[in-house]
Amino acid sequence: MEFDFDRPIPRHDSDSMKWGRYRGRDILALWQADMDFRTAPVIEAALAKRLEHGILGYGEATAPVEQAVVDHLAARHDWQIDRTQLLWLPGLVPALYLACRAFAQPGQGILTATPVYPHLLSAPPSAGCRLIGLPLREPDWDWDLDALRSAITADTRLLLLCHPHNPVGRRWDLPTLTALARLVEQYDLTVVSDEVHCELQLDAGARHRPFATLPGMAQRTITLMSASKTYNLAGLQCAFAIISNPALKETLLRTGYGLLPPPNPLGLTATEAALRGGAPWLAALLDYLRGNRDRVHAALDGVAGLRVNRPQATYLSWLDCRALPHPHPRELFEEAGVGLSDGSEFGLPGFARLNFACPRVTLEQALERMQGKLRSFE
Repeated sequence: MEFDFDRPIPRHDSDSMKWGRYRGRDILALWQADMDFRTAPVIEAALAKRLEHGILGYGEATAPVEQAVVDHLAARHDWQIDRTQLLWLPGLVPALYLACRAFAQPGQGILTATPVYPHLLSAPPSAGCRLIGLPLREPDWDWDLDALRSAITADTRLLLLCHPHNPVGRRWDLPTLTALARLVEQYDLTVVSDEVHCELQLDAGARHRPFATLPGMAQRTITLMSASKTYNLAGLQCAFAIISNPALKETLLRTGYGLLPPPNPLGLTATEAALRGGAPWLAALLDYLRGNRDRVHAALDGVAGLRVNRPQATYLSWLDCRALPHPHPRELFEEAGVGLSDGSEFGLPGFARLNFACPRVTLEQALERMQGKLRSFE
């Protein structure tokens, strides 16, 4: 099937948070992690059919929706679960904050690798816990396992894992995951694994390995997933956790009582349609994203000393801007008419994150503007 990722869809005057930041300004929004593509036709059709019913009351996951998740995990990730292990959520972010409250006491340590998605940085202190931020090793953004071992203290309770990693785009390989699992077991940690970008594998033939499928990790891990990033459904507020340990699930439910609304009924419809029929669209999307990733790297890497990380997964490029004569990359590129995320939001000033999930004409316009700004420094 042919899918059109080239056609720009105006979002400046819509309800888009991403484009609303620059409403009334000539700035191309490449910051927030949602895509400027229409979702898959199979999802649009399912939503249209659901709306024909005309009643949008409180929703709950039905057996077909849950079975779609079970079947998808088995087919795509060779992960055998049953429906009792699912916990439906209005999004991944609330689960991160609740997990910090559920599995650590105020003052105890919660570990994550930096730079990282901002909510993994803010969730621990919001629970009164001590954030232990372990810097990944440049330039390849690998885990420093010796430093990790040294960072774990007697009161460290939780590891917040970003897998694949946002913003650096690393797909953690099996040796790395195995080493992490050994340390998790050795120090008796609970793991919350944010795997929302797991379907966005940019290297041909690459497969995602859920952390919970490693030996001994199922009983220690809460895996967070959603169709939101893969199929551009973030606004439908629907996600799920896979929790094999009933005690962990009960603790999270108890902590979230009254705080977690039921999932959006349209989100449930879209999730089932995505997991059952979205594969052809996703394959075409990944091909398009690979082209955009390579175009960003070719256009910007090395210009005025800028360095562009080549992501293995996600649709995000991580830009090392430390050689540029400006301390705030977001401000610098906004002057050129391109809106990026500043690295300080991820715990690492001097960097910027670029979302290349947009039509190529938009990307080329943004790259031209950025090149013009960069070449003024050469």
